[in-house]
Amino acid sequence: MQLVFASNNANKIKEIQLLLPETIQVLSLEDIGCFDDIPETANTIEGNAILKANYVTEKFGYACFADDTGLEVAALNGEPGVFSARYAGEQKDSNDNMDKLLANLKGNNNRKAHFKTVICLNLNGKQQLFTGIINGQITTAKKGNNGFGYDPIFIADGYTQTFAELSMAEKSAISHRGLAVKQLVDFLSH
Repeated sequence: MQLVFASNNANKIKEIQLLLPETIQVLSLEDIGCFDDIPETANTIEGNAILKANYVTEKFGYACFADDTGLEVAALNGEPGVFSARYAGEQKDSNDNMDKLLANLKGNNNRKAHFKTVICLNLNGKQQLFTGIINGQITTAKKGNNGFGYDPIFIADGYTQTFAELSMAEKSAISHRGLAVKQLVDFLSH
C-alpha cells in the first residue's frame, strides 16, 4: 500500500517510515510533485491536520495522512500550541522558538507541558483521526543534539533526558507522534 504523508519534513518522514510496517510505502509531498505551501490556518492542531490531508486528497487524489503537532505549556495557557512551528515568527526557527519559550517561562516553577500530535487519515473516502499525547516538563536549558523542534527542552515524564538526548528509536517508542502513528498502524492493519 502507498500512502502520501503530507509533509516535506525529512525528519518526520524518516521517523514515521520507521514506525510503519514494510507493507506501507510512505510518499512525501515532493514524491507526488506537490510543492505547494499547504495552508495551516485552522486554530486547532486537529484542524490543521485535517486541512493538510484534505488538500492532498482533493488536489492530487491520493490516499493520504497528515499530522500536526503542538507543544502545549500549562503555565502559558497552552502556548505555543497550534503556533508551535512559528512561535517566534514566520521564519519557523527552532532555536528562536525555544529561546522565546524559555524566556516566557523564566522564573516560573510550573514547567508542565505536553506534546500533542493529531494524524488525519483520508482513505477510501473516509476520514479518521488519531491523537497521541506525551506529558512532561520544560527544562531551563537546551540539552542534546538529536531530534528536532522543541526536543532539546522537553523531558517526558518518567525520564531524565530530553527528547534530543534520546535516540530516534527511544523517542519514537514513547513520543506523541509514535503514539498517534501506532494507532494509525493498528487501524491500517485491520
